[in-house]
Amino acid sequence: MASEEGEEANAASVAAEGEGKKPRHKGKHDKPKPWDDDPNIDRWKIEKFDPSWNEGGMLEVSSFSTLFPQYRGKSRFDWLVEGSMTVSTTRKTRDPYIIVKAKELIKLLSRSVPAPQAIKILNDEMSCDIIKIGSIIRNKERFVKRRERLLGPNLSTLKAIEILTGCYILVQGNTVAAMGSWKGLKQVRRVVEDCIKNVKHPVYHIKELLIKRELAKNPALANESWDRFLPKFKKKNVKQKKPITKEKKPYTPFPPPQQPSKIDLELESGEYFMSDKKKSAKKWQEKLEKQSEKAEENKRKREAAFVPPKEDTATPYESAKSTSNNDEIADMAKSLKKKAKEFRKSEAQENVRLESYVASNEGSRPKKKHKSSKSK
Repeated sequence: MASEEGEEANAASVAAEGEGKKPRHKGKHDKPKPWDDDPNIDRWKIEKFDPSWNEGGMLEVSSFSTLFPQYRGKSRFDWLVEGSMTVSTTRKTRDPYIIVKAKELIKLLSRSVPAPQAIKILNDEMSCDIIKIGSIIRNKERFVKRRERLLGPNLSTLKAIEILTGCYILVQGNTVAAMGSWKGLKQVRRVVEDCIKNVKHPVYHIKELLIKRELAKNPALANESWDRFLPKFKKKNVKQKKPITKEKKPYTPFPPPQQPSKIDLELESGEYFMSDKKKSAKKWQEKLEKQSEKAEENKRKREAAFVPPKEDTATPYESAKSTSNNDEIADMAKSLKKKAKEFRKSEAQENVRLESYVASNEGSRPKKKHKSSKSK
């Protein structure tokens, strides 16, 4: 029956759409409201409370209690006997949400937030978030190290996150108190949890927030995805030393063999049948042998300190003389090579001159006339 009624309702809605009428909604609270399609209404705007909206006041008394740490009760809140603070509504209360704001106020005071800063939570546009970081990691040393990473040198990292998110942040003990807009609180929680869980360093989050801040100024990118502009950081896992594990021996149902006792060893060596005098004499002899070995070893160690180190036999003068002789030999070799080269050049020039001289003499020599034989 229920399925048939659902099909009839769907068919009626389809028919109404085909006729151009608005579809009928099932249910008393599912009806369309006249302000649903009004473009002038900003549904994200938080309007300031007007007391005229609730002239009759509160019908019931609401109260909240918040525990204060012991160190806070000793230092400033000495009048806290039970270690807690309670806030409740009165007959003059008009704003029903102010009790929640007051609860957040005493919660911030318990987390060491200064009073002038904590009072700002009573404004309508201000919200707060208490992030518990103590239970995320068990190792105390790692927790302290990652908490200092969130603060940065001289609180520089924390100040940068405050400027980019527009939130007030206070790191105290095992919690992080943040005050600001809902959007900023969401960003702060993500940065803090990623830092404590060692997912991403706060500096990388700061780079992303800076890029998003610049992209938000461009109206053309309002309806587009910004993933292509954001940097992608790859986590590099440092290889840790593997713990040394003992090799498991193969399981055997039989127990290991029984080790021989002291009496069994004495029976094997024959000491069991020796008299007490012989046993003491043997022990004394072994003791003397050990002492003599130890004395010899100590003597060798003492004598090693007095052994002179090996020194060079050559005196400083002889070593300097040998180096100067080596330099002189090298210079002499260079000069001989140079002279031999010059000599070869001069010899070649002289050969050329002799050849030219011989050639010129042969050309200038007169030819001899042969005497003709006298005819008889």
